[in-house]
Amino acid sequence: MTPVLGEIWVYLSATPLLGLTLTLLAYQAALWLYLRANHHPLLNPVMLAVIMLVLVLSVTDTPYETYFDGAQFVHFLLGPATVALAIPLHAQWGRLRSMLVPLLATLAAGSLTAALSAVGIAALLGASRESMMSLAPKSVTTPIAMGVAERLGGLPSLTAVLVICTGILGAICARYVYRALRIDDHVVRGFAIGIASHGIGTARAFQVSEQAGAFAALGMGLNGLLTAASLPWVLPWLERLMG
Repeated sequence: MTPVLGEIWVYLSATPLLGLTLTLLAYQAALWLYLRANHHPLLNPVMLAVIMLVLVLSVTDTPYETYFDGAQFVHFLLGPATVALAIPLHAQWGRLRSMLVPLLATLAAGSLTAALSAVGIAALLGASRESMMSLAPKSVTTPIAMGVAERLGGLPSLTAVLVICTGILGAICARYVYRALRIDDHVVRGFAIGIASHGIGTARAFQVSEQAGAFAALGMGLNGLLTAASLPWVLPWLERLMG
């Protein structure tokens, strides 16, 4: 960075809204690329925006704390946005009632599989207990996952990264998995990606249809509750059983 640009950046970085502005510009640029590529899953806008922001912060030597001073406004809006997901779900109330039992069975199977498969693979590869506990809640939305990981003895910061990677991977791969398995029902598609890939997967589901998005939001919310309630006693019990 040239001295002149460096001085300008130092001046701008003193403004808390810099982080917010960078976040919005990065996402808008990523969304533009995504739309130009006809919604190609490999150009997921969340993934592209994260890459852009990391590059900017790295090149400018900007601490994450400085960036987050402004970006926290977007973080604050996650709560209201999550609650607002109940609105499209209410429109699907009839379908939800008719599929209640299959959805609950899918929730239990999907939630436990997501956690236990990650821990099992990590154990086979020789990962430390701390790493395994950080991996366990990877399919849950970030705030819940970090809290669960901390309670289990994992690293919340590592969990946050794993959660984002899981969401991006799910949003990219889901289309191909559904095609291979010949799954066309938007309810099934949405609920599955909501359980497996939390908020990022839910955002992808809403791009497919409102019905898929509504059931993805339901899957994300219920999986967060079930994981938070079950993992703190399921994993220690498994450890005692295996030890």
